[in-house]
Amino acid sequence: MVRLILSDLDHTLLRQDGSVSDETLRVLDACRKQGVVFAIATARYWIGAEKYIDLLNPDYEITTDGTLIHSGRECLYSCEFSEEDTEHIVRSLLNAVPGSEITVAHGKTVYWNSLHIAESEKLHKATYNDYSAALNVKANKIVAELPNEAIARKIAEQSGCKLQCYRGEKWYSFLPSGSGKTAAIEALSKISGISIEDIVAFGDDSNDVEMLKLCGKGIAVANAVPAALAAADDITMSNDEDGVAHWLKVNCIG
Repeated sequence: MVRLILSDLDHTLLRQDGSVSDETLRVLDACRKQGVVFAIATARYWIGAEKYIDLLNPDYEITTDGTLIHSGRECLYSCEFSEEDTEHIVRSLLNAVPGSEITVAHGKTVYWNSLHIAESEKLHKATYNDYSAALNVKANKIVAELPNEAIARKIAEQSGCKLQCYRGEKWYSFLPSGSGKTAAIEALSKISGISIEDIVAFGDDSNDVEMLKLCGKGIAVANAVPAALAAADDITMSNDEDGVAHWLKVNCIG
């Protein structure tokens, strides 16, 4: 029995052009009218997901690679670095690659040392910071643009934190040890009172693999990376074919 729908955004619920189809909105609305809870689980920062949160109006929002859970304006869960660890990672990144672009998320606030914030689709609401002084915040997630994965892995190992890579990108995420979408789902299950066995999860990327394995049903869209396809219980149509909506119509609405 599906009691909670949990979907990744990019390349999963969203089409390649970043849109959400009318059909997807219709199907999600039909599921919710049947009493099914809807949540998103995205690597995006909260401010990067905000326009989709406004459009989809989920019951719960897992953002920032699983380090934050919100419901409306309320923060229900936060996994974070200490202030000392935050500062250590930022300094390590700047020392390894001077001039590297770095974003630091602290709750819904995101700091960024880019001079092109206003031009960013995802992070135009970020706050500029050149990191010349200590931030004095407990970061949920730190992301850096680096030349290669080897540099990222070395810093992650030295810092004792989790490293998350994304397909086709040279941006690397540094996350608190033990964090991620699976930890957030376990927390969400307790918060909502819904068993993990009653959750159907949809994803496409390597950071969705454990989520697909954990939930009662793990569904990969056809355009998913091989690891996600292998981890899934079922494979639906691609994101551009509204794969999430298609699976829900067949299996939840009837």
